Amino acid sequence: MQKKSTEQGSGRVTGVRKVRIDADGAGQRVDNFLHRELPGVPRGRVYRLLRRGEVRVNGGRVRADYRLAAGDEVRIPPVRVRKEGAPPAAGLAAAINDQVLYEDRRLLVIDKPAGVAVHGGSGVSHGVIELLRAARPDLRDLSLVHRLDRETSGCLVIAKKRSALRSLHEKFRQGIVEKNYLALVVGDWQLGERLIDEPLLVTHRKGGERHVIVSPEGKPAQTRVRLSRTYRKYSLVQCSPLTGRTHQIRVHLQSVGLAA
Repeated sequence: MQKKSTEQGSGRVTGVRKVRIDADGAGQRVDNFLHRELPGVPRGRVYRLLRRGEVRVNGGRVRADYRLAAGDEVRIPPVRVRKEGAPPAAGLAAAINDQVLYEDRRLLVIDKPAGVAVHGGSGVSHGVIELLRAARPDLRDLSLVHRLDRETSGCLVIAKKRSALRSLHEKFRQGIVEKNYLALVVGDWQLGERLIDEPLLVTHRKGGERHVIVSPEGKPAQTRVRLSRTYRKYSLVQCSPLTGRTHQIRVHLQSVGLAA
C-alpha cells in the first residue's frame, strides 16, 4: 500500500511502495520500470537508488539491467519527485508526430532529428517519448525499444504494446537486429574495413552524468567500420555496431584517433 506523499519544497516525497509485477509487465528492465514509476526523478538518481540497494526485488538487491519476472515484488523507496512541469507545446508534439516513418498496431518508427533527446531528464524537459505521448494520448503504453544519443539522428523504434516491447527487446538481445550509421569525423580513415573490438566502461560523474571510456574492466563492445568517402580533413564512415553499449560508436572512433 502506498503511503500519502508529503509536499516538500519544490516537489514531493513519496512513501514506500511495493509493486507486484504482472504478466504484462514481465521482461522489462528494472531501471526502465523505475523511470516510469518515478516520473520527474533524474535518471542518475534512479541508478543511485539501485546501486545503494534502496530498491529491492523480492527482498534482494538487483542490478539496473535485471529483467523483472511475473510475480516479482519491487520495493520502491521514498524519493523526492519534482512537480510536473508544463506539458510540451502543441507545436512540438505535432512536429514529432510528423516524423513517423512507419506504424502498425504493435509499433511505430520515428525519424529522430539530431539535437532532440529520446527522453526527458538531465536538463531536458521533453524528449521524443514525452512529445509523442502528448501527441498520441490514445496510446497509453508507448515505450522506447532502444535509444539514440541526443545529437544522433536516425530511426527510433517505439513499442505501442508491452508484448511488442518484450518481443523487440528479445530480438536486440539475440543480435538479429542490424544497425547501420553514418558518422562524419575529423581525421583521415586509412584502415580499410576494420572491426573495433574494445570493451567499454560506463562511469558516473558527479550529478549522475554517464561517461564512457575504453577499459579492460568494461563490457565487450564491437563496431565494424569502413570508409564511405573523404572531404579534405573529414571522413564519412559507415558504422555497424555489433553490440549496443552507451556512446559506443563515438568512443570507438575516438579510440582509433578520429574525433566524432
